[in-house]
Parts: sequence; C-alpha cells; structure tokens
Amino acid sequence: QVQLVESGGGSVQAGESLRLFCEGSGYTYRRDCMGWFRQAPGKEREGVAVICSGGSQTVYADSVKGRFTISQDNDKFTVLLQMNSLKPEDSAMYYCAKGGLALEHRTYVYWGQGTQVTVSS
Repeated sequence: QVQLVESGGGSVQAGESLRLFCEGSGYTYRRDCMGWFRQAPGKEREGVAVICSGGSQTVYADSVKGRFTISQDNDKFTVLLQMNSLKPEDSAMYYCAKGGLALEHRTYVYWGQGTQVTVSS
C-alpha cells in the first residue's frame, strides 16, 4: 500500500532554515500532486506547497512564496521542501500528502504521520 514517510523537522531560531523530506513507496503513478501541508494547534490544516505533473507544476501558499521551495527527485518518489527565513508562524506539524488537487487538503488521499517544525523568535 502507499506509504509516505516524513523526516527533517526540528527546532530552529527565526531566520534559519530547515529541509523536509518525504519518501514515498507502494505506488507507480507519479504524475499526480504530492506535497506538504501543515497544522498548528487549534488551527485548520493548510496547504504549504505541492508539486504536480511529474514536477512540471508547483503551487505555493502565499505565506511561503519566496521562502520555501519544493522539489522532487528524478525518481519522483521523494519530495523535498527547503524552508528558508523561517518565522515563528511557520511552527506546525508538517504532513506529506499525495493524490489530491493543488493545495486543497481535503482532496488528498494518502498522508504521512507528520514531522514537527518549531521556530522560536
């Protein structure tokens, strides 16, 4: 079955960087959207960045444009999220997901367990 495993979270100071990794397995179709979502305590889950169509299309939330970059390995089973200039409001549990539409989290079928990102001021 499809499995998504995240890694790379941690605790950093504002302005620093982190890189998140999502390793996928158990599927062959690799042209659908795959990417990152986050959820802070008491808030709704929101889309951060996704990569679609085999890497030819990327979509970012306005709040992370210019700071975060999503990419996909050539094998298309691994998705990376480079997060620069982190802010305290970026603190959340970050989830990898696959099989949905753009940043609409409710459309995604497969989810990882999440990795925590904490940014202190």
